[in-house]
Amino acid sequence: MTNDAMTAAPAGTAAPERMPWLSLFLLTAMGFVLVTMETMPAGLLSAIASGLSTSESTIGLMISAYALGTIVVTVPAITLTRGFRRKPLLLTAITVLVLGNTLTALSGVVALSLASRLLAGAASGVVWGMFAAYARKISPPSRAGLSLAVVSVGAPLGFALGTPLGSALGTAFGWRWSFGGLSAIGVIVLVLIVVVVPDVEGRSAASRLPVRRVISKPGVAVVLAVIAAWMLGHNTIYTYIEPYLRVAGNGIGVDVLLLLYGIASVVGVAITGAVIDRHPRTLLHASVLVFIAAAVTLLAVHASAPAVVVAAVLWGLGFGGASTQLQTALTVAGGDDADVASAFLPVAFNVAIFAAGIVGALLLTAFDGLVLPATMTVLGVVAFVLTLVGRRTAFPARWPASDDA
Repeated sequence: MTNDAMTAAPAGTAAPERMPWLSLFLLTAMGFVLVTMETMPAGLLSAIASGLSTSESTIGLMISAYALGTIVVTVPAITLTRGFRRKPLLLTAITVLVLGNTLTALSGVVALSLASRLLAGAASGVVWGMFAAYARKISPPSRAGLSLAVVSVGAPLGFALGTPLGSALGTAFGWRWSFGGLSAIGVIVLVLIVVVVPDVEGRSAASRLPVRRVISKPGVAVVLAVIAAWMLGHNTIYTYIEPYLRVAGNGIGVDVLLLLYGIASVVGVAITGAVIDRHPRTLLHASVLVFIAAAVTLLAVHASAPAVVVAAVLWGLGFGGASTQLQTALTVAGGDDADVASAFLPVAFNVAIFAAGIVGALLLTAFDGLVLPATMTVLGVVAFVLTLVGRRTAFPARWPASDDA
């Protein structure tokens, strides 16, 4: 038996006393794979379009198809499988994810490529929906926030490193190698999870609430509202960062700005992990305020390259830990039904990706790229106000102690 397996409490026994670091790192690695897999086509549009003899706009739908699979499947799947043991479900979802991605690597037909992306996105939603409750249940209750911060590092690493590396590999050897290599990494992580990560029981039928009652729990709706505002503000400018930089005229390239943002995001996750268990509400308020400061800087001094560099760093610091903070808040607000409550996070994220594309396109039709940081500012303020509204029900000064988060 591995050390991690011994530190995790079997169902119905005492809570673990030590952090299951290796298990958490493997979940982090899977988070890296998920994000890289979702965003991979963005760095390979022309190569994939050429290989499949279609347009770049059509290949862009591969990202939308992945997001759609996550949106449609996540909540129903997590709801229907609440009674299942968690490890077999996790392994099944990862297996489907790898198969879907492998189909994408081998496909020579656009329709099959889109279908394989939809399948991978659906499996991805199930994995994301399990991460929060799984990480908390195999970790000591007093370190629940830290466990979530650890598994959340994979997402910013995927944005900062996964997509650029996949693009470089695809440029050098062909786009199919990028997808194939990612599937290989997925298989390796899958095998290690089989060996290392402990199992956790599902919820008994008598203890599970209907989805509508989970949503109506005090705090859950407020957290979802914060997600909607904050994520939309972020994704609108992130999706259309190139039009902003073109109008800003500061000479900074998209790749440089996003790399700075990605590195700062990892630092933001690290800060979140160090603070969230002791001062979750203060951390959340500070994060949103730093996000707003970044937006104001991007708007007010857009022509200054040093100022925009600072803004990119602030953006990453403020937003990097957002997923961890909001996932923790949803998990705590969900109580015994934390798996269902936290499953709304990937759904909300992917809805924001869809909405950002539409909102950004409409705004850029009527205005220039400077409307994007203005929108980021407004939605950041809305998110901050909502965090104040939810101080008692959604964002307590301290997380309540629980052995069954």
